[in-house]
Formats: sequence, C-alpha cells, structure tokens
Amino acid sequence: MHTQANGDTRVTATEDRTYLFLLGSARTGGNTEILARHAAQQLPPAARQQWLHLADLPLPAFEDLRHTGDGTYPEPTGHARTLLDATLDATDLVVASPLYWFSLSTSTKLYLDHWSAWMRVPGLDFLDRLRGKTLWSVTALSNQDPATAAPLVGSLRHTAAYAGMRWGGALLGNGSRPGDVEKDTDGLARAKAFFTA
Repeated sequence: MHTQANGDTRVTATEDRTYLFLLGSARTGGNTEILARHAAQQLPPAARQQWLHLADLPLPAFEDLRHTGDGTYPEPTGHARTLLDATLDATDLVVASPLYWFSLSTSTKLYLDHWSAWMRVPGLDFLDRLRGKTLWSVTALSNQDPATAAPLVGSLRHTAAYAGMRWGGALLGNGSRPGDVEKDTDGLARAKAFFTA
C-alpha cells in the first residue's frame, strides 16, 4: 500500500496480490483469454495468478432456496467448493467473459448466481469476506461499438458495488474469429496498462 499526501490509500502495482482469472468462454484460448493474458503479463512478479476455466468446473443449475425452510444453503462441494475457495483466496477477481448476446456468458452468470447461495451458507460470511477485494472485467466483442458491452460491464460494476468491492475497470478488445484480438492494436495497448494504470 502507498499513502498519498491527502491520506488516501491506493493499491500499487508492486503490492503482493493474488489475481483469480475466471475464464468464461465456451472455448479455450479464445479472444477474451488472449486479451486477459496480455494484461496479466504486465503484473509484477510478486503478484500471484490463478487461472480457472469455468467450462472445466461445471456448476449445477442454481436453485433459489431463499424462501424454503430457513433460507440457508449447505456447504458447497465439488466444483462449487473449488470456485468458492479460489474466490475467497484472491484479492482481485478478474472476470474474463466474452460478450454473448450483449451480456455475460452462461458459465460466468451461473458462477455469479452461486454467490447468492454462498451468501446464505451459515458461518461462511461470504459477503463480508468479499469486501475490499477488487473486481475487474475483461471481454472481447465482435462489434466495433464498445457501447454494446455496456450491459456486461454494468452487471459487473453493480455486482462490485453490492458486494462492497472495488471496481478495477473494464478492458475491452475486438475479435470474433479465433486470434482476431491479436490484430486489435488499441485493445492490446489498453491491456498493457490495464492493471498498472
């Protein structure tokens, strides 16, 4: 941490942090993942990284139990436990989801739906443990107009605010066919400064 002259505390790029990259694409090595990896190359060596493909950790359909019985959920197991532990162990959550129909991918949305369950596991204190973490967004879109990603970005910004998390920002790149984002020189330039600006 570095304290500014006005007393504000800012997170610096040299601080020891743990970045969890949650890859929500329906394919491995897609444009969103490429863009996220370009951004991650600029992280300092002290920063730990964990990369998880949500497609490799399929979650069950979310079931709303808020108004059933006492409204609590059991301790998560299997892939849900893996994702929960990784989420809580990270200081920074990087949601890397392509823009699918102007929103988050199915696997990414399902992961966030499970937050509603984790919030209601007795003794877990999920929301309290999210507070102070930083949420980032990385997405590739095929449309040239970045405004088409506004629903996706807005969803994650509202999620961060609800959970008391910092909003790190959104990194957008352009690409449709595999590898297209490598031609997006502006997007790659933004990736280089994403975590360090």
